[in-house]
Amino acid sequence: MAAIEHRPLGPSGLVVSTVGLGCNNFGRPDTVTETQDGTDAVVHAALDAGVTLFDTADIYGGTPGQSESMLGKAIAGRRDEVVLATKFGMDMRGANGPDWGVRGSRRYVRLAVESSLQRLGTDWIDLYQMHRPDSVTPIEETLSVLDDLVREGKIRYVGHSNFAGWQIAEAELTASIAGTTAFVSAQNEYSPLARAAEAEVLPAVRAYALGFLPFFPLYNGLLSGKYTRSGGPTDGRLSKRKPELLESAPWDVLEEYQGFCDERGVTMLQATFAWLLAQPGLTSVIAGATKPEQITQNVDAGTAWTPSEDDIAEMTVIFDAA
Repeated sequence: MAAIEHRPLGPSGLVVSTVGLGCNNFGRPDTVTETQDGTDAVVHAALDAGVTLFDTADIYGGTPGQSESMLGKAIAGRRDEVVLATKFGMDMRGANGPDWGVRGSRRYVRLAVESSLQRLGTDWIDLYQMHRPDSVTPIEETLSVLDDLVREGKIRYVGHSNFAGWQIAEAELTASIAGTTAFVSAQNEYSPLARAAEAEVLPAVRAYALGFLPFFPLYNGLLSGKYTRSGGPTDGRLSKRKPELLESAPWDVLEEYQGFCDERGVTMLQATFAWLLAQPGLTSVIAGATKPEQITQNVDAGTAWTPSEDDIAEMTVIFDAA
């Protein structure tokens, strides 16, 4: 298995592994990583495999804050090996104190970051991401408090998630005019089967040279190669939590894609990672895992195959029919 590649995250000096670990499963009921031992096993396997980017959020877990707390315990003693990314801005159901639905304000961001630092057991967060836009608070206010936190050393870089193209442009212009710290990354849903970001988000990301971190890169596991028209693992996320995606999946497209993979002697997982990492501006594929062996599979997928331009074009044509 080849070593993981590293790329700078957008217009910054923050370098991250091209295979990241999504931590939304930590503390999730009915998973191996519901327990601390299960989480420790996955995190340590990722660190040992060379994964450096760990992406969580204050909302993740069976209860708000649980993923952060479990991740913090898992990386204890190895903090310097980790590029730690978390998010704020979703409804924490009072875990960060009352917010009145306004989660981009100076007041709330201060509460949220202190809570995350405590749960993560660290003095700083490498990438602090606004989980979704706040329709009430002016972006100037949010950028101002994030700038303060960077200057204080509590966070190192800032990113956003679920922003529309115009919101990305507005934030860039605002930071430029105010002279405050600007966002260096964007995180939106993107995969070969979910390409809405190509319309406005990715053009904005590329225009401002942001690093792009797709979420649901394997389309909830449908692009892992584990599922077919006749079914898949009964303990898989799709089978247990989102069976409707299996029922509505574009099986004709997926079967053509599987044939493409078979012709080249690669797995669907390897081909999907390769297609994603070939997209301009895409920095890291952050995939979730509940077992150490899934870490091995993801790292292998991120390093196993370098497709030609013709391969990428052919895959894209296949996905166009989805």
